[in-house]
Amino acid sequence: MDLGPVWISLKLASVTVVVLILIGTPLAWWLAFTRSRWRAIVEALVALPLVLPPTVLGFYLLILLGPAGPVGRFWVQLTGDTLTFSFLGLVIASVLYSFPFAVQPLQSAFESVGRAPLEAAATLGASPIDAFVRVASPLALRGYVTAIVLGFAHTLGEFGVVLMVGGNIPGVTKVVSIAIYEQVETLTYSQAHYLSAGLLAFSFVVLLLVYVINRRIPINRIQA
Repeated sequence: MDLGPVWISLKLASVTVVVLILIGTPLAWWLAFTRSRWRAIVEALVALPLVLPPTVLGFYLLILLGPAGPVGRFWVQLTGDTLTFSFLGLVIASVLYSFPFAVQPLQSAFESVGRAPLEAAATLGASPIDAFVRVASPLALRGYVTAIVLGFAHTLGEFGVVLMVGGNIPGVTKVVSIAIYEQVETLTYSQAHYLSAGLLAFSFVVLLLVYVINRRIPINRIQA
C-alpha cells in the first residue's frame, strides 16, 4: 500500500497546526477581551467554515489563489510558481478551513482565565508579553490542547477543500482523503478500507486524548 498520502497528510496537518496556533492565539485573545463593535462580525467569519460547504470555500480559494486571482497572481510574479495545486496552497486552505477549531477553544480558555492573573502579574513588574507567556498561556493549557488536537485531526480528514485547491498530484497534494476517494472510484475497496479504518481509529484516539488530557488538567489552574 502506498503510504505517500499518509505522510503528506501528516505533514500538512502538522504545518497547519503550527500556523493555526501562531495566528489563532492573538486573534482568540482579542476576541476574548475586546469590546469592539466588530467582535460579532469577526466571530462569525471565524466560525464560517463550520457551516459553509467545503466545496464552496474551496471554490473561492481556487479563484483567489489561482494564477488569475489577486493573491495567486502576486505569488506567481514573486516566485514564478502557482499557489493552487501546490503544498503551500493546501496549507493556506487548511488553515482557513480549520480556523474555528483552533480559535474557538483558545478564546474560551482565555475568557476562563480572565484579566485578574495578568493584572496580578503586572503589579509584580511583569511586562504584558511576559505575563501572557508565563501566566495566561499555562492557565489556558486546556484550550491549547484542544486547539492543537482538533486542528490536527480536522486537517487530516479534509476532502472538499483540498481537492478543489490542491487536486490529486501524487507526492505533492494527494492526501489520505483523496486517496480513499480514488480507491473507491477504482473499486479497490480493500485499500480504501485500510485507509478509512486507519483514519477512523486515529480520529477516535484523538478525541479520546482530548477528553482524557483535559480531565487530568486541574480546573483550578484555569480559575486561579
